[in-house]
Amino acid sequence: MASLFDKKKPRLVILSAPSGAGKTTLCERLLKHDTSLVLSISFTTRQPRGKEISGKEYHFVTQAYFENMISQGGFAEYAKVHDHYYGTSKKQIEAALNEGKSVVLDIDYQGALNLKAQFPDQSILVFIEPPSLQVLEQRLRDRKTEPTLVIQKRIKNAKVELEQKHLFDICIQNNDLDDAFQALIKALKLESEGTPTVG
Repeated sequence: MASLFDKKKPRLVILSAPSGAGKTTLCERLLKHDTSLVLSISFTTRQPRGKEISGKEYHFVTQAYFENMISQGGFAEYAKVHDHYYGTSKKQIEAALNEGKSVVLDIDYQGALNLKAQFPDQSILVFIEPPSLQVLEQRLRDRKTEPTLVIQKRIKNAKVELEQKHLFDICIQNNDLDDAFQALIKALKLESEGTPTVG
């Protein structure tokens, strides 16, 4: 399997979406499709959900630990989302790019825009859009991992997130996971072939 990106021009593939839109599943598929890509594991102060393991899905840390990293300039970006901090390690991103490795990130739109500002030539912003807010709400309920009040808050936040999609390089509606994945691969290939980068 040929790599999507040239090692001399490593990229940051940044996927953002409302919670429940399918971005985590698409990230997993992307990493299996192109094994040269590496996943950036974010730090968060939220509690693990379901079978999540610290160091795999996220680095789960205390608020004090996270705020200490902020004070030491340890994050390329961070934000407070749904009452919890999320952040991307600056050291992790810079090390991967220096080694010629392209990085996949699964982060919120605020973090995506912050990274684009810091790494404008390497970043590809991808927004994953649900078919509708009604479908999104049903997907969140089907997960059975969160109470109704949390789901309602996520839907309210989703409306704000959807207003940001015009700021992204690629926008893909996830009506069907297989179709959305094929559209993602096609769009990334076009980006890698047609966009000059500073590596």
